Amino acid sequence: MKCRINKKNCKVFLDFGKMPIANGFLKKREFKNEYFFPMKVGFNKSLSLFQLYKNPNPKKMFNKNYPFYTSSSKSMILHFKKYAQWIKKKLNKKSSILEIGSNDGTFLLNFKKYYHLGFEPSKSVHNVAIKNNVKSKNKFFNLKNIDFLIKKKIKFDVIVGSNVICHIPNQNDLIKSMNKLLKKRGEIIFEEPYLGSMYDKVSYDQIYDEHIFMFSATSINKIYKLHGLKLIDVLPQKTHGGSMRYVITKNTNAKITKRLKKIFIKEKKKNVDTLKGCYIFKKNVENSKKKLLKKLNEMKKKNLKICGYGATSKSTTILNYCKIGPDMIDLIFDTTKDKINKFSPGMHIPIRNYKYFAESNYKNIFLFAWNHKKEILKKEKYRKNCQWFSHLN
Repeated sequence: MKCRINKKNCKVFLDFGKMPIANGFLKKREFKNEYFFPMKVGFNKSLSLFQLYKNPNPKKMFNKNYPFYTSSSKSMILHFKKYAQWIKKKLNKKSSILEIGSNDGTFLLNFKKYYHLGFEPSKSVHNVAIKNNVKSKNKFFNLKNIDFLIKKKIKFDVIVGSNVICHIPNQNDLIKSMNKLLKKRGEIIFEEPYLGSMYDKVSYDQIYDEHIFMFSATSINKIYKLHGLKLIDVLPQKTHGGSMRYVITKNTNAKITKRLKKIFIKEKKKNVDTLKGCYIFKKNVENSKKKLLKKLNEMKKKNLKICGYGATSKSTTILNYCKIGPDMIDLIFDTTKDKINKFSPGMHIPIRNYKYFAESNYKNIFLFAWNHKKEILKKEKYRKNCQWFSHLN
């Protein structure tokens, strides 16, 4: 089974053009050497799998300067606390847990009393996890790098991942690695941005270099079945604008939940599992782009000043696909120290320290971090008579 796209089993249906690294915030002197790749999207019909046609080497994204810290979001800290409580119901005192893409250890902090281990390839966030006494390996999770665990015959009751499984190009190596480290009665549990939610919202900014795959229950079921594993349950999540939690087991005789059965039916009804759904999405994306550019042009004709809020990785797709630069948006406010005083990937909009947002007089604010809208508007409720908008409305 091949999970990577090839011309034989995959149809390319959408071209976003040249795209930079989504988290590749840079200084002015770095403009001339900026890396771009052709971002095309295709659909693997045999696996019902939505994915990038070509992706950059993961080492270009996940490195010593990776600028995303899970702990920077209060809502994500709370989400992972509740997620951990849900998993703990499956465990006992002697249980063990492994996390793939453990970032700064925010999730594993909830499992300090258990034997735990995280794999995190980005040194910047791995170092934070170590400081917090979370057991973390600064390595990519693959067959080569888990050899030390196999030799020691260490296996885990639960293997988890959050918004990371879709980042891994070689799904075969990934699944084989998890299978080798999973106990006989163990479970693989992971959360990922959900294809069905992206279709509903037309949130095409979910597509960027790190998100090689956009999964559905149907695609996960087909992929893992080929490896002798079984999807038995799904739990819809509100995170990242709509995600899905998948529960997978080695026990192929295990019954699937009624909830999963309903999701399979819903995906078939909405064409989430077919190429037809892709073409509907493509048309919606193109209409969304036209609508956004019309809105921005009308605002500029009125000489309105516009700023951005949240220099997210997702914003890179919007800005570069729609060709929105500093002539449209003056600057983007952000709290991440590794982004401040740099420029946005590709379109080179200045990133400024969030501490100056309060004293700024911007009334028109492009909310790039739209998936944290509720949390942000509560935080900024002191700002009156402002127009908050995104590409979704």
